[in-house]
This record gives sequence, C-alpha cells and structure tokens, in this order.
Amino acid sequence: MSKKQKTIKQEVSLSGVGLHTGNTVTMTFKPAPANHGFAFCRVDLEGMPTIEARAEYVVNTQRGTNLEKNGVQIQTSEHVLAAAVGLDIDNLLIEIDASEPPIMDGSSKYFIEALEKAGLEEQNAHIEEYVVKEIISYKDDVSGSEIILMPSNEYQITTMVDFGTKILGTQNATLETISDFKEEIADARTFSFLHEIEMLLENDLIKGGDLNNAIVYVDKELSESTMQKLKKAFDKEDIAVKSNGILDNLTLHWANEAARHKLLDVVGDLALVGTRIKGKVIANKPGHLVNTTFAKKLAKIIKQEKRNNVPKYDLDLAPLLDIHQIMDILPHRPPFLLVDRIIELSDKHVVGMKNVTMNENFFVGHFPGAPVMPGVLQVEAMAQCGGILVLSTVPDPENYLTYFMKMDNVKFKQKVLPGDTLIFKAELITPIRRGICHMQSYAYANGKLVAEAELMAQIAKKK
Repeated sequence: MSKKQKTIKQEVSLSGVGLHTGNTVTMTFKPAPANHGFAFCRVDLEGMPTIEARAEYVVNTQRGTNLEKNGVQIQTSEHVLAAAVGLDIDNLLIEIDASEPPIMDGSSKYFIEALEKAGLEEQNAHIEEYVVKEIISYKDDVSGSEIILMPSNEYQITTMVDFGTKILGTQNATLETISDFKEEIADARTFSFLHEIEMLLENDLIKGGDLNNAIVYVDKELSESTMQKLKKAFDKEDIAVKSNGILDNLTLHWANEAARHKLLDVVGDLALVGTRIKGKVIANKPGHLVNTTFAKKLAKIIKQEKRNNVPKYDLDLAPLLDIHQIMDILPHRPPFLLVDRIIELSDKHVVGMKNVTMNENFFVGHFPGAPVMPGVLQVEAMAQCGGILVLSTVPDPENYLTYFMKMDNVKFKQKVLPGDTLIFKAELITPIRRGICHMQSYAYANGKLVAEAELMAQIAKKK
C-alpha cells in the first residue's frame, strides 16, 4: 500500500537572527497542497516572490546552500529543509521576511519543534518516490569529495568526514531510517574551525554568530589578538579552549557531532532533488558543493527516466476489450474512433492502443508529402481512453456521452507517423465524482513518450 503525502495542520512561526546578516528574521511554516513540495516565499519583498526548493536554483554553496530565482535569494536553506524531510513532510510553504532563515542553535532542532507543534496531516495524494535501481555517483576531483547512491529498501545515509586535522580527525555517522532523524541527527549543530572564524570576522560576516550556534574547533594556536576579536564578536568576558579542542562555549552532544551535522546537511541538500529517494547514500567528505552538484545530477536522471519510463505490454495477448466492445461503450464511430483496443482497465487507470496506418483520413490533408498525426487527435485518443475509464463506472454506458471540461500541461514530445503503434495510459488524479474524471494521460510510441496531458472530462446522460 503506497503511503500518502503529508503537510502540516496549521501555520507556525519562529524568530531568530540570520547567521551572516545578524538581522532578526521571522519564519512561518504554512500548510501546502499535495504535490507542491517545499518552497520559500519572501514576504519582505514586493509581490512576495516564491522560490521552489529545487537544485536548479542553487547559485552558490559558500557557507551554506544558497538559492536564487529571478534575482531573489534564499541563503542557508539546508537546516530548514532537513527538518521537513526528517519529519516525513512532503509539502510546505516557508514564508520568511529576510534572505536567510534564523540560525537558532545551528541545528534543525528548533525547526523540528515548530513543525511538530503545528502537527502533521495526511493528504489525498500518494507519495512519489524515486527507487534507486543502480549505483549513481559523483566525485569532485579537486576536493576528493564523493557521493554514491545505491539500491536499498529505504532512505539511508552514511557520512564520512576527514578534515585532515588532528583536532577533528576522521568521523562517521549513519542514519538507518528517516524516522531516526529527530533523535539521532536533528540536534547536531554546525561547526567551524578557528581559522575560518578569523577569516569570517575579518570580512565582517557571521554578524548573527554567537558561541551558542556553532561548535568552534581550535585548529591553531589561539593568539592574544584573535582572543580579543572573539571576545568582542561573541560578547564574552573570557574564552578558553577545552581539553577536547573546542572553544568552551558549549558541550558536544555526541563525540561525532561534526559527522552528524554533515549528515544533516546532506539530508537538507538532497531535499532539493524534489522527490523522495528510496536508496542508500554514502557521502565521503560531503560539503554543500558536492551535495548540490549530486542533487542536480540526480534530478536530471529522475526527469529523464520519467520521460522514458515507457510501460511494456504484450500486444500478442487477447485484448481486454476489442473494437466491438469499445463501440458498445463509446459513442464515437469511424473515422473519429481513435482507440482500437483496451489492454488494461481498473477503477483507477486504463491502457489502450491504436494502430496508426497510412489509410487514416487525416493524413490526406495533414502534410500529404510528410504525414504526421495531428497532436489534437493524439489528445482526443487519450481522452477516449479516459472516456472508457469513466463510462465503465455506469451500468448503461450506451446512454451516456463524454465531454471535455479542461486540458492542462499538454506537451508533444515526438512525431507520430504512419506505421506507429500508439499506447495510451490514463491514471486518475482524483477519484471519479459526479461523473467527472480528472486524469493524467500519456501516449507512447516506439519506446518513447510522444505526448502527455492532464485532462478533465464529464459524462452526461443522452437527452
């Protein structure tokens, strides 16, 4: 049984400071409709522009995963997105009155708490999941960072970090199942090295940083001048280094908190793929650049596979409905009957077939020297398949007619030529109610998707 999509029951807000700007930020999580995914809305800008959380909008990965669409930016999106994925949420609108979410304590903890406070609810749409069937990988030869995705029964992640410093060493972290995210990963805070903190301070960045939202690993000797800068920046009277090599601002939640935070970042960055993943991720020395580059690669692969995901049917088998049985159901007649066979029929989908021959009457005038089946007739054929689906729900289909109500997102991908065998597949988007059939339809030929459309039709009794 496939699982249903989830969103939150009600909106919830939280405020804090942006790590790099130091400005107070208010962020509001709002419920979003099915198939919406994650998106950020900049309520502080005219027109309240929205940026979908997708890998294609990643513009830079310095100090976080930064998105930009039409000149509008969202910075450090990863901790918020990780919280949504970690709670098994599919659809969320994130309203924000600045370019970056509040840093809070540098983890996903407070976002998880806010989303849980809002409550989760199932939606009337099934989860779309990308099932990994073969190994997909990406390696950055400059940094040596690598991400490998392999088949698995559920979404799992292992991160291995090695910064080449004695103070941090090599660490690993693993998430066996997404339901463990809240307990095992969400509280892992962001971290930095002392040399990076010095550089950020010199460049007037991390204005919102205080020592409560970052673990600072001291990878070099703490000079007196640096000590003074840190005291001033973090408004502390005294700063010291603990025996485990971190500044004395906080205590580690786990010895491998750095590896766990890197895993948190991987979850947030791979949310930008836009689809749930059923597979195991192994990330060696992950970082936002390699994570988001891999997310872009995976999103392209998924899009390509979707486009070429041509269902296979044995056309040598006896049809479920032959042309005579089709004419008993549909009111259409030659030359306007555009379905020859029905191969599959359930209460939620239908698969039909048409042999396109040179004898079709529409080829007489549609480019006689280079005959091509008109796209509008491909849509009509898909709709006739849908008509069989909806008419199969009434006991006396011969007393009904089907009428188009709407066509959306119609796309033609390939030419349909004489000699082609067209396969049509229509699946219900919502259950049939009051004789209205809302469906997603596809047409295939020669192992390729040739057309697709979202169609709505209604049956009405003959007068």
